[in-house]
Amino acid sequence: MDYIYEQPPEQLLQGLLPRYIAARIYRMLADSSAAEHAARMTAMDSATNNAGDLIESLTLEMNKIRQAAITKEIIEVVSGASWSA
Repeated sequence: MDYIYEQPPEQLLQGLLPRYIAARIYRMLADSSAAEHAARMTAMDSATNNAGDLIESLTLEMNKIRQAAITKEIIEVVSGASWSA
């Protein structure tokens, strides 16, 4: 089949080629931006999870220390009461 163009094919190509190249460059930049946002989102999610794990670990450690201090005070009170009796 032979197509009939309104403009000569060379002139049509000269008009379309710059637009095609500009669209390809825009798509590459958009893909790059989307990849950067995805990487940042993944990094922030990982940081949030790590912070949660750290909070849990520190809370457990503080509870152990508090429990040890309470146990020590109870032992001191009991020891003091036994000396009095």
